[in-house]
Amino acid sequence: MTQLAQPELLIAVHPSPLQSLLSKSISSTHPPSLHSLAIQIQHNLQYMHSWTDLHIHTHSPLTNETLSRPLLSGLPPRRLYTHPDEQIELLKQADRERTANKKRGGDSDALVVKADPEREWILPTRLSEKWTLRRLAEVFDAIGMVPPEEDEKNAWRTTKRVVMATADTDSTVVYYIVHDGVVKPRPN
Repeated sequence: MTQLAQPELLIAVHPSPLQSLLSKSISSTHPPSLHSLAIQIQHNLQYMHSWTDLHIHTHSPLTNETLSRPLLSGLPPRRLYTHPDEQIELLKQADRERTANKKRGGDSDALVVKADPEREWILPTRLSEKWTLRRLAEVFDAIGMVPPEEDEKNAWRTTKRVVMATADTDSTVVYYIVHDGVVKPRPN
């Protein structure tokens, strides 16, 4: 009796979408744990908070030196922070437009304040990390007032700021706006 040779069964195993994302964007300039954290935050901003035009930065736009950790930049769906003096000007402008609309016979009494979103820097962190003023200063020293993709800077933007994205072990992410230096408090 002759034994028939069994053909080898070859199964092509394709990586998951997440594995593909992580493998194609591995950074040789930072440890994989920091780079994957940046990708996690990028994914959270894009799919949970509707941010667009997100980029991972590994080098300082000012000096072209390697950043201490990857940073992100992106465009939120609406403005995150408005300088208190700009708030006053926006309210005055909206009131002028409302008054002009009434004079033209418009029936709307709504006060429509328009503040276009601005590109923001995002600092990916883990809840277990200890942040000091020195570490934050290193981040601020390596970045410009606005991310490099921004065409023009808002004249009211007078200090550098980052959105500190803090991820916990359960993948919860909390966002804080951190300014470089003292900022004028918002009016009540």
